[in-house]
Amino acid sequence: MQSKGRQNIEPAPTYRSEFQRDRDRIIHSTGFRRLEYKTQVFVNHEGDLYRTRLTHSLEVAQIARSISRTLRLDEDLTEAISLAHDIGHTPFGHAGQDALHACMKEYGGFEHNLQSLRIIDVLEKNYADFDGLNLCFETREGILKHCSLKNAAKLGDVGERFLNKTQASLEAQLTNIADQIAYNNHDIDDGLRSGLINIEQMRNIPLFSTQYDKVMWKYPDLKGKRRVHETIRRMIGEQVIDLVETSRERIRIVNPQTIDDVRRHSEQLISFSDGMRAHNQELKKFLRENLYFHHKVYRMTRKAHQVIESLFDVFMNDLRLLPPGYLASAREALIEEGLSGQARVIADYVAGMTDRYATKEYSRLFGVKGGVF
Repeated sequence: MQSKGRQNIEPAPTYRSEFQRDRDRIIHSTGFRRLEYKTQVFVNHEGDLYRTRLTHSLEVAQIARSISRTLRLDEDLTEAISLAHDIGHTPFGHAGQDALHACMKEYGGFEHNLQSLRIIDVLEKNYADFDGLNLCFETREGILKHCSLKNAAKLGDVGERFLNKTQASLEAQLTNIADQIAYNNHDIDDGLRSGLINIEQMRNIPLFSTQYDKVMWKYPDLKGKRRVHETIRRMIGEQVIDLVETSRERIRIVNPQTIDDVRRHSEQLISFSDGMRAHNQELKKFLRENLYFHHKVYRMTRKAHQVIESLFDVFMNDLRLLPPGYLASAREALIEEGLSGQARVIADYVAGMTDRYATKEYSRLFGVKGGVF
């Protein structure tokens, strides 16, 4: 795919495509490294083998890259979008995002997709010639999965598809569904490993039970983790095959010749079949009710809210508690944009924290020995 270019013009890369350069800049960024210690479902310290935002992003990239190659899409663009799609997430997973959004409600709100764009456009400070990573338009647009019309109007070219109500690129559409495949199936693995859900419950979910029964029939003596892993890998395979075959047929019928043909189509071209979509919705509902709202996870969620809200409030009330770099930025933003600008800088600081850094910062500021968790 030919890129529309970068915000700051640069010489073409040597021995790499433009999207390979994007991927490499994402991998070498500070925001990407921080994902190693950010929660997926379980807070980082609860176990070494649970998914983090980093391992999840790698799993999304693997699934999306494989499908992209099969469908003859731009594999490098797909990989770049996949690796960066969660780079704006807060500590403590969705609980952290919800808490920070509540704190920012009167200052413009907080949304991790917009924060991802803010990180790659502004907050990374590694390059001599520009702030951010100066990624290609296609990568930046693909990272932005959701956006209100109010926010889209402020974003220039990457916000246009929301204002015009057009579709994302095929690579962005694919990454979004690969994200769903990865977190649904791997949350099952982590949920079973933690003991918060069990095999008996999962056997009520057709997407799981069909593959589980096949594994039991073929490998009757297989036990424990190997049985679960074999079932989940088959679930992923079944969903990938359905996605490839359904999407390939949709693309064949529409026969888009340009990206504009993709954008103008009434529906996304990368899609599950109706049956697989229904199975996935059923699985999502099960995980929401039985894992994400499990009382042990919910207790962690409430503690996460406490940490995020307390940190945000204490910094808003006394900027001198911020590290020097953020203190200078917050004071400048306060002069130029008022309290909304100050709040945005504080949100940048809090959102950039890892789980353990946020916990330590909370302990340092409020004298909680051993941390809130």
